[in-house]
Amino acid sequence: MSEETQAKAPETGAPAAPQATSGSESGSGSGPASSPSSGSNSGPRTGGRPAGGRPSGGPGGRGKFFRRKKVCKFCTEKIDAIPYRDVRLLQGFVAERGKIVPRRLTGVCTKHQRRLTRAIKQARNIALLPFATRH
Repeated sequence: MSEETQAKAPETGAPAAPQATSGSESGSGSGPASSPSSGSNSGPRTGGRPAGGRPSGGPGGRGKFFRRKKVCKFCTEKIDAIPYRDVRLLQGFVAERGKIVPRRLTGVCTKHQRRLTRAIKQARNIALLPFATRH
C-alpha cells in the first residue's frame, strides 16, 4: 500500500524526491518544511514589494500605460542655435505661471536645456516673454 501512495505523489503536484523510491522511509521528505524550491521566496528578497521597485499605476497598482522615452526636440530637428526672438517656440517651454519647465518633463537634452534657459531669460529681459503672470 505504501508503494501506491508513493506512486501517486507525483500526480498531486508535489515534486518527486529521489529518496521516495526506498521502501523504508515512507513519511520523510514530504512536508512543507522540506521543500525549499517549491515556494515563491526562492531568491534573496524576503518580502515587501515585488522585484522592480515602485508599483505600477495608481491606487490599484494597475492601468499604467507605457510611457515612451522622451527625445530632445532640438536634437531631432537639428536646431543648434535657439533664437530668443522666437516667442512661440519659447512659450512651449514656459509654464502658465512663467516658470521654465524642467527637462525631465519636456525631454530636452542638457545642452539644449541650458541654451533654452538662456534664450528665455533674454526674451524676458527685452519684454518678449513675461517674468510671471498676475495671480
